[in-house]
Amino acid sequence: MSKPDELLVDLATAVESEQSTQMSLTVVTGGAVITGRLAPEAVWRERVSQVLTDSEKLGPFAAVFTEREARPGSAAGGGPARVPTHLHFHVARILQGSMGIPETGGMYRVAIAEVNAWTVGDFSYSDR
Repeated sequence: MSKPDELLVDLATAVESEQSTQMSLTVVTGGAVITGRLAPEAVWRERVSQVLTDSEKLGPFAAVFTEREARPGSAAGGGPARVPTHLHFHVARILQGSMGIPETGGMYRVAIAEVNAWTVGDFSYSDR
C-alpha cells in the first residue's frame, strides 16, 4: 500500500468534521473511475444499513454496519476523532465509457491509500 495523499486525507477529515454530504469528488482507483458525493462514515453506514434492513435476504447483515458506531473510542461513538482511512461515496457511479453504473448511484467505500488520482467535482452522464 502506498502512502495516502495528505490533501485527500484532509478533505476526508473535513467531510467527517462538517458532517456534510455535499462534497463532490472523482477518484481513480484500481483502474476504475468513481464519481459522486462523499458522506461522513456514520451517515454512509446508516444508509447501507437501511438498504440491507429493507431486504428480506440481506437484513441480517445490516447490524455489521451499525455495530461499530457505538464502540468506545470510535469517532462515531463519541471518542476522539481519528484520521480517515477511507472515502465513503453515496450517489456514486463507476464510469464505464459514457455510462455510469449503477444508473441510480451506489454506495462505495474506497481506501484513501489506493487512490491513484482524484479531482474535486463529479462527472455528468449523457446518452448523447
